Amino acid sequence: MEHARQVEILRELITRLDDGTTCDAGRVAVNRAEAYTCEKLARQEWDTFFANHPQMIGLSGELPKPGSYLTCNDFRVPVLATRDQSGRFRAFVNACRHRGAELVSGARGEQARFTCAFHGWTYRNDGSLMGIRAAEQFGAVDKACLNLIELPTLEIHGLLFVHPREDGVIDADALLGDLGPELAAWGLGKAEYAGESVLDVPVNWKIANDTFGEVYHFNTLHRNTLANLLHGDVATYREFGRNHRICLASKFIDVMRHQPESQWTIRDGAVVAYYLFPNIQIVLLNSMLALAKIYPDANRVGQSLTRVSHYGLPHIASQLADTAAAQKLSGENLYAADMAKPVEFSLEASAELFISTVEHEDYAMGVKTQAAANSGLIKEFVFGRNEPALHHFHNNYREMLGQGPLPEYRAQRAAG
Repeated sequence: MEHARQVEILRELITRLDDGTTCDAGRVAVNRAEAYTCEKLARQEWDTFFANHPQMIGLSGELPKPGSYLTCNDFRVPVLATRDQSGRFRAFVNACRHRGAELVSGARGEQARFTCAFHGWTYRNDGSLMGIRAAEQFGAVDKACLNLIELPTLEIHGLLFVHPREDGVIDADALLGDLGPELAAWGLGKAEYAGESVLDVPVNWKIANDTFGEVYHFNTLHRNTLANLLHGDVATYREFGRNHRICLASKFIDVMRHQPESQWTIRDGAVVAYYLFPNIQIVLLNSMLALAKIYPDANRVGQSLTRVSHYGLPHIASQLADTAAAQKLSGENLYAADMAKPVEFSLEASAELFISTVEHEDYAMGVKTQAAANSGLIKEFVFGRNEPALHHFHNNYREMLGQGPLPEYRAQRAAG
């Protein structure tokens, strides 16, 4: 991110801390609880947001060089993504054209060719059929007509997108809009993949998504964890079409405000969280990045899978002026950090943060929220003015499904 934009965000956070204000949606709205329980709606969501919508599968660093590959089975199309020998990002249906057997079973790796374990048909990493075992016995076929089924792809600003339909269209402007240049400025193509956490929990995918959309809960739910590192009840917020950005204030900002602005970095003063419609959360924390991909369960409306990929950002880590003075945070000392000093997150610290806060606190609370919705007794949830990202996500979601915006909250007192 350009330094001028970093300073602008940090100034706004400091002003809001001083004024006791936060981002404001301008109204209180309500959302019907059945949005998280209705099976008919869940099918409509799948068709609109997943089966017929481009899916982000990772960052460029997950395919670091020609011959790299990864597989994905999260949106009901088995995908094999490769970096072919020319360096091009490609994606295919991960199925042999002979009898549909899975071609590649590993999650990721490096191979120039792939051989089906069923009958030994071999493909290059550009999808072309290279050889048929015992071809003279099998019979004459046109190999050029039996290449892997290729899916549309887009690699932009370090992001990897795949469309689940062979005839699908990926429109970069429709996906990213005005957010594109800001994402490009982060240099996400330099991110280095460092591991994955998988959260399979009994919550609707939208409840899982909602937990990333506000900081109102930090001082209560996260009082013993994140609240030691970040200020609660304060954030900046900006929309970019269907996407948005939330910035949270690190407690080190209380020290940074007394330093020259030329020394300010968002790396030390804030956490930046991007939401990409419909199911992606990108969280830039210190010199680490977490990419959360949230998917509905195929059969249960109250179940979802969150796949969190962790990355290092060495080009951002190098911005720390005094590396020797920085506290090295691990999984053990994460929440005991002295936030009067700069910190340096490790992979272990980043992973622990997601386990101890997102899984054990946010999603654990989400399980109880889902149970309340399932009961049928709670008819609606209320979104506060201080939760604009929730308004934004659900209004865009509703618009794509042909629904009107969230209704404004109206007090309904019992007669008496």
